[in-house]
Amino acid sequence: MRDNSRNVAEMRPGEEGVIAGFEDQVLGAKLMEMGCLPGSTVRFNFTAPLGDPVCISVLGYDLSLRLEEAAAISIIN
Repeated sequence: MRDNSRNVAEMRPGEEGVIAGFEDQVLGAKLMEMGCLPGSTVRFNFTAPLGDPVCISVLGYDLSLRLEEAAAISIIN
């Protein structure tokens, strides 16, 4: 992966990125079934009051993910 890659858990509210891939193949398959496809734009909406889960938008809908799941999604800006 490129040096400027990060993961969704590191994003701030309102920030957008492009899904580059997944850190875990098993979790990646689950996330792709939920619409988190490489090349898609992902927007970080907000974090729950206690920090977990987080809400993202991808392919026109909102999705709540645990921080562990969000950390598995690599993005590029």
